[in-house]
Amino acid sequence: MTGKRVVVIGAGIGGLTAGALLAHRGYSVLMVEQALVPGGCASTFKRQGFTFDVGATQVAGLEPGGIHHRIFAELEIDLPAATDCDPACAVYLPGEAQPIIVWRDSEKWQAERSRQFPGSEPFWQLLAGLFRHSWAFQGRDPVLPPRSAWDLLQLVKAVRLDTLLTLPYTFSTVGDALRGFRLEGDRRLKTFLDMQLKLYSQVDTDETALLYAATALAVSQAPHGLFHLQGSMQALSDRLVAAFERDRGKLLLRHTVKQIHTQNDRVTGVTICNQKGEMWTEPADHVVANVTVQNLMQLLDDDAPKGYQQRVEKLPPSSGAFVIYLGVDQSAIPANCPPHLQFLYDYNGAIAENNSLFVSVSKPGDGRAPAGKATIIASSFTETKQWWDADYDSLKQRYMDEAIARLSQFFTLNDQTIHVMEAGTPRTFAKYTARDRGIVGGIGQRIPTFGPFGFANRTPIQSLWLVGDSTHPGEGTAGVSYSALTVVRQIENCDRP
Repeated sequence: MTGKRVVVIGAGIGGLTAGALLAHRGYSVLMVEQALVPGGCASTFKRQGFTFDVGATQVAGLEPGGIHHRIFAELEIDLPAATDCDPACAVYLPGEAQPIIVWRDSEKWQAERSRQFPGSEPFWQLLAGLFRHSWAFQGRDPVLPPRSAWDLLQLVKAVRLDTLLTLPYTFSTVGDALRGFRLEGDRRLKTFLDMQLKLYSQVDTDETALLYAATALAVSQAPHGLFHLQGSMQALSDRLVAAFERDRGKLLLRHTVKQIHTQNDRVTGVTICNQKGEMWTEPADHVVANVTVQNLMQLLDDDAPKGYQQRVEKLPPSSGAFVIYLGVDQSAIPANCPPHLQFLYDYNGAIAENNSLFVSVSKPGDGRAPAGKATIIASSFTETKQWWDADYDSLKQRYMDEAIARLSQFFTLNDQTIHVMEAGTPRTFAKYTARDRGIVGGIGQRIPTFGPFGFANRTPIQSLWLVGDSTHPGEGTAGVSYSALTVVRQIENCDRP
């Protein structure tokens, strides 16, 4: 044991990964989670024999060398059973009966995009080259953005000659690249990119940083890929919890951290509250916050560094999500239905507010539904403010009705085929995940907030660390796990004699 005590706030995948790795490396770790179950936005709930993934429905990084593969190998635990998603997604543009199929096989995907978007291959080849160099760089574990001499050393050690080939594109957006190839007028291509990027970067082609997009758009192809877990997304967090508790970590569920304490710009501990309202302070040598950066400011209260707080306050509003969860007869699902689909219903509408739906469908025998049944989970981005300002029940019902009407254009949905129907809104996510205003997906990956310019794991307060999708957004459990691994390395370096 190191003798050092760490408090982890939040048992989402980022917090679980950091806690499990620290406990395995000899730290005394207390993890505090306000919900009934661990997993955060990658947890599940059950209704009438159906198991629903709350938010995340797919996983990247399970392949050999992938971030989950690396972390589970260190923890000496088995990866959860999974099947690769092939195709990764089927994207339906307005008025089109045949989708754009995002294949896992790179050659099939190249043929598909050449057929769908004639003349666009030079653009895709640019993305492929940027991804190849960026992925090799990322695989050498740089720390971005660097906030100390050690961080900077890790960054420099990861740089190779081919890394420098990406530098001219540091301040470019996807929109800039489209204009460079004279593709900005291709409405189908731009709309397809807008739809895909909204899932990852939270913003469209004109705002998404090109270097970020190169990775986000390529990670679904082999030898990488997206994976569908057997049972549910909870399998990922359950294995991390098992490793954490095996290595003497302590997990407190239904407990809330009310405040982070500091002295002389160094963290000293946290105040915890249980269900009975009893409060106490836990001292800590390090605090790892698996929360949004907005929540972090609330936990610091008057101790928040002014410059840092001002940066958070200037962030553009983050998106929320409306999600409808359906338990249905298998007969409601078309034959050979892909596991993930994306629909845009009107070119003139925003990629939000039910005009666009991202849909995940269970597979027979994957543990999410009884025999002869299936689950459908459909989500749409939505502005969060309206869910507190409007008549909540009426707004929720309108969204549910619109979603069912949209989904019924593809699935067979009626009183006979639907057995379970529930909906989640930003207020639901705020209640069950404690995320500020129920925001999801992290910070938009614009030029000023991606990679080298984003929020660091190392905060301005010594020994206070940030993990999760405020630091590595858009890449789901893989991104937040990488942020956790980075923090563990930083903490170990700080504690070396």
